[in-house]
Amino acid sequence: MEMSRALGALWGLAIGDALGMPTQDMHPDLIRADYGVVDRLIPAGPNQRIAAGAPAGMITDDTEQALILARLLAQDGFVDPLRLSVEMLAWEDDMRARGSLDLLGPSTRGALARIRDGVAPSEAGQQGTTNGAAMRVAPVALTVPAQPLDNLVDAVVVASEITHGTSVALAGAAAVAAVVAAGIDGADKNAAIAYGIEAAQLAGGRGHQAPRPDIATRARWAIPMLATADNKIDALFHIIGTSMESHESVVAALAITALDISDWDAVCLAANAGGDTDTVAAMVGAMRGAMSGVDTWPQDVVALISETNSLDLTDIAQELVARKSQ
Repeated sequence: MEMSRALGALWGLAIGDALGMPTQDMHPDLIRADYGVVDRLIPAGPNQRIAAGAPAGMITDDTEQALILARLLAQDGFVDPLRLSVEMLAWEDDMRARGSLDLLGPSTRGALARIRDGVAPSEAGQQGTTNGAAMRVAPVALTVPAQPLDNLVDAVVVASEITHGTSVALAGAAAVAAVVAAGIDGADKNAAIAYGIEAAQLAGGRGHQAPRPDIATRARWAIPMLATADNKIDALFHIIGTSMESHESVVAALAITALDISDWDAVCLAANAGGDTDTVAAMVGAMRGAMSGVDTWPQDVVALISETNSLDLTDIAQELVARKSQ
């Protein structure tokens, strides 16, 4: 069952990413005008600037960066921050050469530029408040047990601080990792979400203290608020927020994950909610998939994403789970 949950997390991340690809950085009203309700994999539409012309099922940098991290963890059992920076820069250079606009986010790009300029890796990410660490962190949760929580948070910080070394970004990444790790270890949804909030509170005391709202506090407010909201898309976009800032998008992902709806409906809701849809849906997919296992995801969806991106996640999932027992 652990292997199914690990695969469920990785495929959930990729599925959420691909569902949100056509709607990323768009207002919910424009999403509805262009696509109607997004409840399946669709190609990028006429108003999609970042992934213009992308076919249905195409993944984005969210999955690509998670796989970079996964490969390093599988090979070494830990994350060397400098090696991670080299791999990410090489990936972006390749994407630029192919003419893609789907590149590194602002916190990651800024931190890596500072490293290129000679800034120490331990200091490079002190301005990173966005969700790049949270979106790529799921593989860490496949290699580190959920308990003790201190150990999991330590692993998240090592994998994240080179680009996202602020308290809010580390709290967001720790929340996602803890929900995934708890889900893989067999926790039910409510217990996993509570564990994620506990992790956010713990990690919020780490790193550079950025002037941003506390993720644990916002999550405790947002989860019941969204559950009772009549219009969940409006509540997500206008009240919780779905921007790339961690205190919005990670909280939105936690609130969606906590809803009493199916896993598929959860990732679809994220894809329709506007803002950083691919990242919110990717985080939701990773968390829901870790709890439910890979069979929760429609096989035709998995097949299309696999074919479109030449993507097979079985081997990397097995390697990551094997690292957990070492």
